[in-house]
Amino acid sequence: MRYAIRGKDEVIRLTVLCLIAEGHLLIEDAPGVGKTSIAKALAASVDSSLGRIQFTPDLLPGDVTGISVWNRNTGDFDFRPGPVFNNIVLGDEINRASPKTQSSLLESMAERQVTVDGSTHQLASPFMVIATQNPIEHEGTYVLPEAQLDRFLMRVSVGYPDRAAELDILTTLDGDDPTAQLKAVVTTDNIRGMSKAVSSVHVAPSLRNYMVDLATATRQHPSLAVGMSPRAVLALQRVTRTAAAAAHRDHVIPDDLKNLAQPTLAHRLVLSPEAQLQGVTTTQVLGEILAGLPVPTSPGLVT
Repeated sequence: MRYAIRGKDEVIRLTVLCLIAEGHLLIEDAPGVGKTSIAKALAASVDSSLGRIQFTPDLLPGDVTGISVWNRNTGDFDFRPGPVFNNIVLGDEINRASPKTQSSLLESMAERQVTVDGSTHQLASPFMVIATQNPIEHEGTYVLPEAQLDRFLMRVSVGYPDRAAELDILTTLDGDDPTAQLKAVVTTDNIRGMSKAVSSVHVAPSLRNYMVDLATATRQHPSLAVGMSPRAVLALQRVTRTAAAAAHRDHVIPDDLKNLAQPTLAHRLVLSPEAQLQGVTTTQVLGEILAGLPVPTSPGLVT
C-alpha cells in the first residue's frame, strides 16, 4: 500500500488495523488527496473482491444491497446481489446520497447480512466498508446519520502530503494508477485468522475500568449532547487489542487506548448546541477528557 499511498504511513496503519479488527472505515477529507486510492490499494493488497458504490443524490437502496427480479421461466423472483456483496466495499462520496440510501448500509455494517423482500442474505467474510466523504461544508452533501456514524470503527483524515512525498508522487506516479501495480500479499483466510487471534489479547481490569470511565465522562461532559455508546466502548477495546497484536504484544497498554481514542471515538460524539456555536470540536472535547482522566499504572496490566 505504501507504493500507492506516499507519505501516509499512519493512515495505512489505521486502515489495516480497521480491517483486522473487523470494522469499517470512514475517510473524510477534501477531494484529490487519495481517499479512493486507499480503498483500492487495500483491496489489491488482499486476495479479495472489491465492490464500488458511487453515491449520488439519485442512488436508490436497491443499487447498494441488490434487488429481486421476476424470472418468467421459473415463475419466481431471483435475487441479484448489489456491490455490497464483496469483501471490501468502497462507498465513494457517501454523503452525496440521501439519508435513506445511506441507511441501506446499516444492516450490512452491523450484522454482516442484507435483508431484501423478507429474505436474508449473508455477506462475505471478511467484510469491510470503506466510505469516503467530503467535508459537510461542500455543496451537495448531506450529514451522515448518527446511527450510521456509530457503525464506523474509525474515522481518519488523509491530509495533504508533505513536500518530499508530493515530489515523489510527481516523479513516479505521473499519469499512472499506482494501485494497478500492487499484488496481493495476504489472503482472506489470513485476515480471518488474524481477526480471530486478536480476541486472545489480554485487557487488564484496570484498563476496562479506564474505558468505562472515559465513556462516563463523555456522557456527562457539558459540551456533549451524546457521549460514547456501549458499541463505542466495545469498538475501542477491539481496536486496541488489534494494535497490541500488531505490536507483537499479548496485552493492551494505556498508550494503545490514548493513541486510538481520537480516530475511534471522535466521530461518535455529538456536540451540544452551545458548543457548536462556540466552534468547539469533538476532537478538542475528547482531548480534554483524556487529559483529565487518571491513566492506569503499569502494575497489573499483564496479569
